[in-house]
Amino acid sequence: MSRIVAVANQKGGVGKTTTSINLAASIASRNYRVLLVDFDPQGNASSGVGYPRDKVELTVYDALVGECPLEEVIRPTDIPTMFLAPATTDLVGAEIELIGAERRERFLADALASVESQYDYIVIDCPPSLGLLTLNALVAADGVIVPMQAEYFALEGLSALTDTIEKVKAAYNPDLTIDGVIFTMFDGRMNLANQVRAEVAKHFGDKVLDTTVPRNVRLSEAPSHGKPVMLYDARCPGTKTYLAVADEFIERTLSQAAPKGQPAA
Repeated sequence: MSRIVAVANQKGGVGKTTTSINLAASIASRNYRVLLVDFDPQGNASSGVGYPRDKVELTVYDALVGECPLEEVIRPTDIPTMFLAPATTDLVGAEIELIGAERRERFLADALASVESQYDYIVIDCPPSLGLLTLNALVAADGVIVPMQAEYFALEGLSALTDTIEKVKAAYNPDLTIDGVIFTMFDGRMNLANQVRAEVAKHFGDKVLDTTVPRNVRLSEAPSHGKPVMLYDARCPGTKTYLAVADEFIERTLSQAAPKGQPAA
């Protein structure tokens, strides 16, 4: 069994999908089997690892609505131990179709249950909203990674997300934890950035990852080439940073409790 982590923030433009792709790729590079689940109808995580819409036949949507098992959806990537469950705009339909369904918050958890034993980590890229898709991701997850920018309005968004997490814990998933808050597009030369990071650390303590992700041109370019940044430019700061993020994340999850799987052979 695997550790399932939802990468979530209802505020758009915070590097959520970039973090999902590159965290998954960096963990996989450490010889763990990783499944990246694209759960955003925009499908950016899919195209960012080489599966644009025209290369996708079966998607997470098909698994959610019972058209096929999730295992038939999953595709390999250019990293041997990393796999993708792709999404397209069809996923918008799932949110509408699930509204009246029984146990509507558990469809993703049920789909993942059939494959999670094959992976050490499952990374879910959530949509930039707190709707039914994100609820499904939070119910399925063991932990949450929150990417955020060091800006004033980000603090308000973080408060809304933590309120949602607490409600999910109370109603559906009592073991859900925040695995980490990661600052993206971070510029340590700016006083505001350091002030916001210090303010978040007051409330979340060691949940704030020590590693921050700076702005990096190569990191921004990589998705247009359908590659995680480590395959696009192995030496750039973006690659080095996300490897450090992955190492910190793995160390934290191992110290909390060993992942429910074992490192891939």
